[in-house]
Amino acid sequence: MENPFLNILALVALLLLVAVTGGVGYLTLADWRDRRRREDEKRDIRRSSPKRR
Repeated sequence: MENPFLNILALVALLLLVAVTGGVGYLTLADWRDRRRREDEKRDIRRSSPKRR
């Protein structure tokens, strides 16, 4: 017969693994989105600013 404590421990470990993986995925997506937005802003600033001679 299996120990119920080990079953609970395995379930908690699985839930923590899913939570950490989801958090890393969210942070990666947020960083990618912010980096793309900053690059777009730089590109827009370069286009709109008058060129100096």
